[in-house]
Amino acid sequence: MSEYLINGGIPLNGTIKVSGNKNAALPCIAAALLTDEPVTLRNIPDIEDVHVMLDVFTALGGEVQTPETNVYKLHLKNIKSSEIPAEQAKKIRASILFAGPILARTGKTILPPPGGDVIGRRRLDTHFLVLTELGSKVKTGETFTFTAKSLNGADIFLDEASVTATENAVMAAVLAKGKTILTNAASEPHVQDLCMMLVQMGAKIDGIGSNILTINGVKKLSGCDFTIGPDFMEAGSFIGLAAVTGGDLHIEGARPADMRPAKVAFGKLGIFWAHEGAVIHVPKNQNMEVNHDLGGMIPKIDDAPWPGFPPDLLSIVIVVATQIKGTVLVHEKMYESRMFFVDKLIGMGARIVLCDPHRAVISGPAKLHGSELISPDVRAGMAMLIATMCAEGKSVIRNVYQIERGYEHLPERLASLGAKIERTE
Repeated sequence: MSEYLINGGIPLNGTIKVSGNKNAALPCIAAALLTDEPVTLRNIPDIEDVHVMLDVFTALGGEVQTPETNVYKLHLKNIKSSEIPAEQAKKIRASILFAGPILARTGKTILPPPGGDVIGRRRLDTHFLVLTELGSKVKTGETFTFTAKSLNGADIFLDEASVTATENAVMAAVLAKGKTILTNAASEPHVQDLCMMLVQMGAKIDGIGSNILTINGVKKLSGCDFTIGPDFMEAGSFIGLAAVTGGDLHIEGARPADMRPAKVAFGKLGIFWAHEGAVIHVPKNQNMEVNHDLGGMIPKIDDAPWPGFPPDLLSIVIVVATQIKGTVLVHEKMYESRMFFVDKLIGMGARIVLCDPHRAVISGPAKLHGSELISPDVRAGMAMLIATMCAEGKSVIRNVYQIERGYEHLPERLASLGAKIERTE
């Protein structure tokens, strides 16, 4: 098992480039199944989740070439199996994204239960809803089997604004007969990326960026050459790193418009940044003090579907709040186990009251000290890494596979900013 050895308390300074959006790369890899022509995807991060998705693509009969770094050429002329391999499915929740494309192309999908982060119950019901509304029959058991003689457009109201269910619905609907209307659809930047890729392939999708998508099915999609957008989760993580270490950081290749919800939340903690074009500058002279609500009330930071504050950045905000003067309430509304890593922060010296599985009160600033930690999931793992970077002394983080599922070549990139971090086996 790999681990990170960190010597904390060092400001991170310099320039770092944002990787491609993991949550856009995964559905776009699955979408390459929708055509028998080659698809080129650019700006794909070199991370574990991408490798697993490519393994599934290959197992289904696809060919994968890497003409240059972070570029993949995918081609699946004939699907040799409608069953997603169980070994890969249990590694990653995004394996469910193959259900819609395989069903649309072959009329049948066999899906083992998907794996992924252990952050509480993660419903599959909405996936079943959208695929059955489009004409699929579902048989449940040790695996889930979807079958459809044909897919037909439908007027569908999603019972939750699920990102992956929206993506599955869109990928199935683009080859369905007739019109599909998806209401209460997710609209995150990665959902928009997928839709724009499909449009480039010949799909007809209106309402991209809104919560109502209208899809007019087509008979066939062509190949494309598509560039994935930047990962705003990674950009938010780097902003948090700069703030808590007192560094001066330039983040290149960002999309500042995607950072607007984060800017509101970080602003409540007295953290600001400026941008020029695709470069975000986090200066070292941060206020680092809670901005109270009117009347001196304690502010609240909570997550919500886009364009609300992203739940994947809530773990980062919790760590940042430990270094801010004042008190803040953090409310996680979407996953009941997301906040269970805070006991490790408390063990490092953080002053946090975990009120219940969804709410924590953080008072700072707290002097953190080095510790031995185990990463439970990708976002909590990154939050732990940020905590060790601002802590005094040495720390060890084990099970870093979980971090590397979502962050590309992290030790090397952080070391270039002055971090004392080493990856060992």
